[in-house]
Amino acid sequence: MATSEFVPQPARYAIFVDAGYLYAASGALLLGCGSRREYRVAAEQLIKALTSHADDQLLGELLRVYWFDAAPKKQPTVDQRVIANLPLVKLRLGNLNAQGQQKGVDAQLRADLEALARHRAITDAVLLAGDEDMLPAVEAAQRYGVRVHLWGVEPTHGSNQAEWLVWESDRVEVLSADFLRPYFTKAKVLPVPAPGTAAAVRDAAAAAHRTSPVPSPSQVFAGRPPAVKPAPAAAVRTAVPVPGGAPVTPATVAASMNAASAAQSDGRLGPDRDHMLEIGEHVAQKWIFERGRDNIRDLLPGPILPPVIDKELLIEAEKELGGSLRPYQEARTWLRDGFWERVYREFGIGFGKSD
Repeated sequence: MATSEFVPQPARYAIFVDAGYLYAASGALLLGCGSRREYRVAAEQLIKALTSHADDQLLGELLRVYWFDAAPKKQPTVDQRVIANLPLVKLRLGNLNAQGQQKGVDAQLRADLEALARHRAITDAVLLAGDEDMLPAVEAAQRYGVRVHLWGVEPTHGSNQAEWLVWESDRVEVLSADFLRPYFTKAKVLPVPAPGTAAAVRDAAAAAHRTSPVPSPSQVFAGRPPAVKPAPAAAVRTAVPVPGGAPVTPATVAASMNAASAAQSDGRLGPDRDHMLEIGEHVAQKWIFERGRDNIRDLLPGPILPPVIDKELLIEAEKELGGSLRPYQEARTWLRDGFWERVYREFGIGFGKSD
C-alpha cells in the first residue's frame, strides 16, 4: 500500500528573496549607488511584481514569499515592518553589524528552503539570490524533488551570481533593468553642515536628543480631550516659528531668523514639497506600526501635533534626509501635512493641513 510520502503533490511554489542581494545589485544597476541609504525602494509594489511574474512563469499556487533581510540588533526598520504586514509574506531578519555585514541571513534562507522541500510543502522554489552559500540548500531541495528556479538581477558587467549556483539551478532567469526600474528611486539628501557652523551644532543637539526616550502619544494625552487649534494672536502673527513648538521669545525668534539667514547666505536649497510629504507619510507609517491604532487615535482630530511629538517627527525626518530641517520652516509644514495625510487615510477621514 502506498504511503502519503509517495503520493504526487499538488503544484505549489514559494519565493525566496535575499533582499541584500536584490537591493545591492539593483541599486548599482539602476542608480549607480553602493549604499541602501542612497535610494528608496517601493517594496510592497516590488513584491507584487515578483509574485505576479512568478505566477506567469510557474504552475500551481503560491505558498508564500520569504523575504530575508538584516537590521541592527534585528530591530526591523519602517520598510521591513511594512513588508512583514503584507499577506503571504514572511519576513526573516538577520543581524546587521557595525560594519554593514549581514549575519545569519543565508542560514535562515537555507533552513527554510530545505525544510519546505523535506516536508514536500512545495514542488518548485524561486530563489532570488547570488551567493554561493545557497548552493547546499539548492542541492538538498533538489534531492527531495523540488525544482529550483534561480532569478538574478541584470549585472552592470560580468556576473553578479556565483557560477556554481547558476549551474546547479534547474532554470535561470535574469530580471532586467526595465522590470526593476519602477521600484527604485534615488534618495534626496540635504547637504551636511560644515563642522563648527550653527547648523552642525543643532544637528549634534538633535543627535543627543535621540538617546532620550520620547513618551508615547497615549502617555502625553492620557485623560485629555482632543486639542483645538487656537486662533493666532496678533502679537505673534509675524513671529518666526520655533522648532519643536517651544515658547516664542526674543531669543528663540532671533535664533530661528539667524538659522534661516544662514541657510540663504550659504546658498542651500531646501527639500521639495513632494519629498517632504513622502517622508511625513513614511514616519506616520512607522508610528502606526510601532504605537498601534489606539495610540495614534489619541492624536485625532489634528492637525496640530503636541510639541514633544512634533519634535520626534522632525528628528525622524532629519534621520531620513541626513541633514537638518531647522532652517526650512516651509519644509517642516509639508512634513506635518504628509504625516497627517497618512494618519487620516488610516482612519478614513478627510485630509487636513497643519498651517
